[in-house]
Amino acid sequence: MLNVPNALTMLRIAAIPAVLIALDSESYGVGFLLFVLAGITDGLDGGIARWTDTRTELGAYLDPLADKGLVITLLVKLFLMGEAPFWMLTIILTRDIVCMAGYLILFFVTGETLEILPTRTGKWATFFQISGLGVCLFLLWQPHFMGAWAAYGLLAIAAVLTGIAGVQYVWRGLSWYQTRPAAP
Repeated sequence: MLNVPNALTMLRIAAIPAVLIALDSESYGVGFLLFVLAGITDGLDGGIARWTDTRTELGAYLDPLADKGLVITLLVKLFLMGEAPFWMLTIILTRDIVCMAGYLILFFVTGETLEILPTRTGKWATFFQISGLGVCLFLLWQPHFMGAWAAYGLLAIAAVLTGIAGVQYVWRGLSWYQTRPAAP
């Protein structure tokens, strides 16, 4: 279970509190660097798992958990610092709560687990979420750059894609449920 891709994912999870601690201590450059390194591990873990054929069920659960944990905790922190918009936090959090609640409801109703595969839109949404948050962190570290428009633009694209991906995930769940045999 503990292979290189899963170890990289665990490092990304460990980076979450490290980034928050760096922001709390106003070490914005360190926070930005840790965030970039966490983003790099996100790209590496999946690529290595596919390339070396070392995909695991644990990795399939940990990878999106690491992404969600990094994005949501950082978004909450940046919002509390006045550096990220509330609408972005609302859209991402709502989508994730709806998807998790739907998954749990389907599990309790059917007793079966639904395989959760990311959509292409969902992957792009995560990319733009991370990119927008990365620009926000960069601007904390280098405030003389005039890039707030870039951060908000990336976050706006992420918001639209997040909403679309949420609809896709709900549609997938409902379609899966409707194709199930009727209960006796």
